[in-house]
Amino acid sequence: VSSFSGSEAESDKLLVKENSILYIDLRHRFRELDESNSVALFSDRSEQPSSAYDLIRSINYAKKDDKIKGIYIRTGGSPNGLATLQQVRNALKDFKQSRKFIYAYGDYIPQSDYFVASVADSVFINPLGIVEVKGLATNLAFFKGTLDKLNIQPEIFYNGQFKSATEPFRLQKMSDPSRLQLASFQKTIWQEMLVAASEHTKADTATINAWAQNGTIQTAQDAVRYKLADGLRYKDQIEQLMKSKTGLAATEKVKLVSVATYRGSIPATIAENQIALLVAEGEIVDGEAGDYSNQIASETFIKEIRKISDNDAVKAVVLRVNSPGGSALASEVILRELQLLHRKKPLVVSMGNVAASGGYYISCASDSIFVLPTTITGSIGVFGMMFNTEDFFNEKLGVTFDTEKNAPYADFPNVTRPLTEMERRFIQQSVDTIYATFKNRVATGRKLDLSVVDSIAQGRIWSGTAAIENGLADKIGGLDRALESAAALAKLEDYKLVRYPAPADKFEKILRMVASSTSGEKVTVAGMLEKELGKEYPWFRTLRSMRDQKNKIWMMMPYSIEIQ
Repeated sequence: VSSFSGSEAESDKLLVKENSILYIDLRHRFRELDESNSVALFSDRSEQPSSAYDLIRSINYAKKDDKIKGIYIRTGGSPNGLATLQQVRNALKDFKQSRKFIYAYGDYIPQSDYFVASVADSVFINPLGIVEVKGLATNLAFFKGTLDKLNIQPEIFYNGQFKSATEPFRLQKMSDPSRLQLASFQKTIWQEMLVAASEHTKADTATINAWAQNGTIQTAQDAVRYKLADGLRYKDQIEQLMKSKTGLAATEKVKLVSVATYRGSIPATIAENQIALLVAEGEIVDGEAGDYSNQIASETFIKEIRKISDNDAVKAVVLRVNSPGGSALASEVILRELQLLHRKKPLVVSMGNVAASGGYYISCASDSIFVLPTTITGSIGVFGMMFNTEDFFNEKLGVTFDTEKNAPYADFPNVTRPLTEMERRFIQQSVDTIYATFKNRVATGRKLDLSVVDSIAQGRIWSGTAAIENGLADKIGGLDRALESAAALAKLEDYKLVRYPAPADKFEKILRMVASSTSGEKVTVAGMLEKELGKEYPWFRTLRSMRDQKNKIWMMMPYSIEIQ
């Protein structure tokens, strides 16, 4: 039995009334850590963000809560990763054992949403909507042509046949190895989606795949005809259906309760022993956390590890990793602290949507690793990258540079001139050394022969299913399975789950943003850029991180992979 510390006040339980329906809006992002709110009394609780685990925990508790009569899933384009959605799907499948209803509705149900919605007893679609069944695609951007037009020459170093994180800057299309690994990963994901659709429609997976290949599903009527959806409805009709299901009059309001509200009704476990949930989410960077919240900053993260290590009440640790990697140096110093922690307490890893490259590096020295089939992991490879901007400044802007130095490498690295052959050798040697270290860390942590690690490394990404087959992970399971494993290792029956780092307070963040806007700091810039750049924002954030870090060697997953 477990609970999170810092749960809402006792009065919140009154917000959940008899004949309520748990409302899950897939259009909201469920991060690994949510925000607390010290002024929640004055805010709309339904709009407060919740973590992915709070969502899973709420579904699990609702299964046995007599006040909850069913679940209503709203679709429309989920921003959440497939592994997060798969955890939600698994929890909903378990919820169905309660014999309570699950309805799903959307004006638009994309494939990722349908992966979850297909669990429902009934899936309803707007008469002018669409249920997607079209197969998977990964569209990648390449910038070599842009760099050529600007007369900027990338200086690129890497080790690993599949280490394609640098391909956008040196190629105009994906390499054959990169295409191979993407096709392999898509195959695993597509099979999971086909099985999900098959369970709802009762059609076999080959038939559903044929629908995608032939473009069979084009209208809401098609979705109903082929039993992907169970009826054409408008939102008000779904509300009337839920009123009828819960015994309400047509004039009464549906008693929907959001996850943000419902989590406050879950009683806290009173236990002396604790399991720490250490969340590693975002890119791995050197130093202290800056104005990007979605980062694993080495110095800041190490402080959290040491808090856990020094807390005698913490008997085991679950490291929740959702990271594409980042700085090699930051990954190494974080791994060292985790190794020291592991000497004192059991350490279990739960991988989320992605735990690749540096994200895998910090995971390998643990008792066990849990993944979901749709988890992206592996990418054991290293690269370094610089840009020579001399011709750009000279030919495009008329700017020239001159240097006086008293040693050959005094101005190295320098983006205003090309690297010398010796400097290139220095960087490649560093890349090769770190790659060898990476493979050794994995071989030791996973108890694998180095030759085996070399064969599954090479910078290649793997699905969670493949990672179990090749030895990079241990078992299929979400965060709940990892917690069960950690409790078993620590021989705990009852425990309190405590999050590290503690959820940031939303009100305090607002105050800091207001203060920073008057002091000229750049804290709010990231949020404005994310809204303005949209899907291109991850590219900007990655390039900025690489520019700002003193260490130029990276363990980063290839591209920003988005499968649609």
